[in-house]
Amino acid sequence: MKYEEIPLANNEANHRFELVVEGQTAVVEYTRTGQSVALNHTEVPKVLEGQGVGSAIVEKTLRYLEANRLRLVPRCSFVVAYLKRHPEWERLR
Repeated sequence: MKYEEIPLANNEANHRFELVVEGQTAVVEYTRTGQSVALNHTEVPKVLEGQGVGSAIVEKTLRYLEANRLRLVPRCSFVVAYLKRHPEWERLR
């Protein structure tokens, strides 16, 4: 995966996962209720669009959820579209 070496940060205070690429921050905003995490919105800075950053942050977020045994609640249209392309992640629902 592109951007593999860049760590995903869980900014719990702001309820979002962050991926800093070339000094720009892409985010996945979330809401956590118990063991369920609703992914509400994905945002990639304009200068990074079309470079796979959105897919990278969603993939890293899904890996984080799996590693922490959390349940996925996809609310963001980008996440829903990603799941259609990568149905193996449906296991987190």
